[in-house]
Amino acid sequence: MRRFTSITLGVVTSAVFFSCSNDNSMERDSDEARLPYSLQSNAKASLLPIEMNSWMSGLQDNISISKISIPGTHDSGARKDAPVVSGTAKTQDLSIAEQLNAGVRFLDIRCRHIDNSFTIHHGAIYQNLNFDDVLTACYAFLESHPSETIIMSVKEEHDPSNNSRTFEKTFDSYVQKNPLKWNLGTNVPTLGELRGKIKLLRRFSAETAKGINATSWADNTTFEINNAGAALKVQDYYKVTNNDDKWNGISGLLNEARNDSSNRLFINFTSGYKPGIFGIPSIPTVSNNINPRLKTFFQNNTKGTFGVMPVDFVNAELSELIVKTNF
Repeated sequence: MRRFTSITLGVVTSAVFFSCSNDNSMERDSDEARLPYSLQSNAKASLLPIEMNSWMSGLQDNISISKISIPGTHDSGARKDAPVVSGTAKTQDLSIAEQLNAGVRFLDIRCRHIDNSFTIHHGAIYQNLNFDDVLTACYAFLESHPSETIIMSVKEEHDPSNNSRTFEKTFDSYVQKNPLKWNLGTNVPTLGELRGKIKLLRRFSAETAKGINATSWADNTTFEINNAGAALKVQDYYKVTNNDDKWNGISGLLNEARNDSSNRLFINFTSGYKPGIFGIPSIPTVSNNINPRLKTFFQNNTKGTFGVMPVDFVNAELSELIVKTNF
């Protein structure tokens, strides 16, 4: 189901002023080129309904992706729980396509390397999904919505089996099938560089530079990665003993992202699990507490740059609240 929100874009008012205050056609063309992607054909619009499946069309090309509030999902392909014990592997209700249509623009893809191909896993649990399925959904979405981009974190998951090449080489084989749909640059780019493409955030080792290098990922903490052209700050406290501590980590990074003036990309995992009965991990015990707090936060903080937020059990309402902060 498509969700709509009417958002007043202040840039439109200034664009109309520029285009009306000078009769020179060359200057009018130049002013129109400064407009957001979706407005270049209609410089006189004052209100624009934004569809959640194309919300990036309301942003200018020259904005860095580090200055956009981006809804994301943690373990994006994990919709299947462990046998017998629920709450230990499933992290999402929505399919990849449904997530993208709901406004999600960051996907956390966990791949098991088996038979020189990738299957989607959460730990040992196969998710009845393959990397080809993920890419088919992403390519179809970007083809239909060329104003958008997808930041994709790719990480190796579970035990490799029966391979004759490296994880990197198998990843390359997928990219080579549709290279024009990928941006493998190592920097934090502008949105204009990424429209219609997947931006790789690489969490696997590689012999050649490709994507934003996040291989020095720290475990269960908040940390920084400083590469040439791509500085990251990540909150990934996932072994949660106290939901208040988890929320303090999330809210602290949200506020830091809002006040940051650099080109650092903030990635704030709102996901995690708590030990349940007999020490069995419970994912909903965290998400059922944290997601309502996120909703309240963005109902009260309606404008600002808050970074990327990978969420467990994302829904269209929460995604929309995050998206609205960009306007």
